[in-house]
This record gives sequence, C-alpha cells and structure tokens, in this order.
Amino acid sequence: MRLTVADVQKVAMLARLEFTAEELAAFTDQMGKIVSFVEQLGEVDTDGVAEMAHPLGLHSVVREDEIRPGLTRAEALRGAPADDGECFLVPAVFAAKN
Repeated sequence: MRLTVADVQKVAMLARLEFTAEELAAFTDQMGKIVSFVEQLGEVDTDGVAEMAHPLGLHSVVREDEIRPGLTRAEALRGAPADDGECFLVPAVFAAKN
C-alpha cells in the first residue's frame, strides 16, 4: 500500500498534530516504509499454527478476586464535600447547551 500526503494529513488531523510541508513529505516516506514492513506479515504462512495471546506459557501471579462487603451509601457519602443524600455532588464540567 502506498501512502499519500493526504493519508498522513488525515492521521495528523486525527492526532491533532500540525506538520510543515517538509515534515509531511518526510513522514509520508517514513510511514510508507512502516506500512510496507508490516504488510510483510501477511505473507507469512501461519497454517497449522495455533492462535495464542502470548508466545510464552504465562500464568497470573495476582490473587484471586474475593467478594468482600463494601461501604454502605451513607458511609461512602460521609466523607464527601457535598452530596444530596444519594449521590456525590460535584461542580459541572461541561456548560449546558441553550
């Protein structure tokens, strides 16, 4: 797959990045090489190879989950700076649309 400057511009826009014309040209070449290298994986014969998430036989070293009693609503709200008796009250993050 050959990448174009427009492809790199789209990726830059999605990542909210701005590039000069020189940077766009350089990144188009570099990203094209990366994509070409990754495309080589499609040529690998994987018939008969079992699917796996990891090539090593790993096991979890963390403890098993156990259900334990939690806080009651009143206990959880006790330390809150503001509440309405059922929920935490926090300052608005987004302005209301009119």
